[in-house]
Amino acid sequence: MDLFLIIFAGFLMFLGLIGSFLPVLPGPLTGWIGLLILFITPSINVGKSTIIITLVVSIIIWVLDYFIPAIGAKHFGGTKAGMIGTTIGLILGLLSPIPGGIILGLFIGAFIGELLNNANTKTALKAALGSLIGFLTSSLIKLAVSLVYVAIFINIIWSQKISIF
Repeated sequence: MDLFLIIFAGFLMFLGLIGSFLPVLPGPLTGWIGLLILFITPSINVGKSTIIITLVVSIIIWVLDYFIPAIGAKHFGGTKAGMIGTTIGLILGLLSPIPGGIILGLFIGAFIGELLNNANTKTALKAALGSLIGFLTSSLIKLAVSLVYVAIFINIIWSQKISIF
C-alpha cells in the first residue's frame, strides 16, 4: 500500500510540473497534494512544518497566478477587452492541436480583444506582448515552485529509502 501511495504521489508531482504551463491544472497545488500523500503514508516521515510551509506557498502562487498575467497586460497598456481576449485565446489554444497553441492563442486572443476595443495595431500588439510576458512569468514561477516540490519529494524518498523498500 505504501508503494502505491508513493507512486501516486510521484504521479501528482509530475502533474504539478505539467500544470505549471496548463491553466487547467494548478501546478504547485497539485504537487503539494503529492507531498500531502507522502505525509499520510505510514512508512514515510514528513514534517508538519514542511506540509504547512509548502501549502502556504502553493496558495500564494495560486492566487498570484490570477494577477500576474493581468499585471503584465496592464503594464503594457492592456484593457479589459484584451484580458477577455487573452482568456478566450488561452482556452482555444489549449484545445488546439498546434504545438505552442496556448502561447499563440493567448497572444492572438489579446491582440484581437484589443483591436475589438478600438485600439490601434501598435497598442494591441503591445498589450498582447504584455499578456504573453505575464503568462510566461507566471508559468516560470509555478515551474520553479513545482521543481522545488519535486526536489523535496525526491529528498524525502531518498533519505527514507531503506524504510520504504
